[in-house]
Amino acid sequence: MIMTELLQWDEQMFHLINGGWHHPFFDAVLPLLRNPYTWFPLYLFLLSFLLLNFKKQGIYCLIALALTVGVSDALSSQLIKKNVRRARPCKVYDAPADIHLLVSCGSGYSFPSSHAANHFSMAVFLCLTLGRVFRWIKIPLLLWAATIGFAQVYVGVHYPLDVLAGSILGCLTAGAIYWLSQKYLTLENMKP
Repeated sequence: MIMTELLQWDEQMFHLINGGWHHPFFDAVLPLLRNPYTWFPLYLFLLSFLLLNFKKQGIYCLIALALTVGVSDALSSQLIKKNVRRARPCKVYDAPADIHLLVSCGSGYSFPSSHAANHFSMAVFLCLTLGRVFRWIKIPLLLWAATIGFAQVYVGVHYPLDVLAGSILGCLTAGAIYWLSQKYLTLENMKP
């Protein structure tokens, strides 16, 4: 009973975000935000910043960050999606009658969103590490991950619960990897 109501709410929220909240500006921008190539300059900056300013600690941070995203992606894509097997909304509904599909649908399953899991794992891990040195960076990082998660629903490839579950998975993964790597990550003792 509760699961049925939750899935009904999920579909209603999907139709509200995907069908009701459209605007030409967001139709142009949100597909770009979920594209990993859009963020390549940010990733390159982060790599350079950590290596130039934190040297050995920066290398440890990058290794732990890569591990965080890798574990998050493996858990979402290989373990959970392949066992839950929830169809993507773009596979369930007929576009354009029932869905506003702005990107290709993708061939995989929907639950959880790997985009959300991976970006939240990255954002939370950076909040736990760099956020100790640069406190102001926490909110922008979390907003960045949340925007990418929202974009997944907006463009028609995920349900809101997919994004929520991916976000939680990413946060838990980041917390676990951070906890395991604390011995090597002492960024707060170093001045950039």
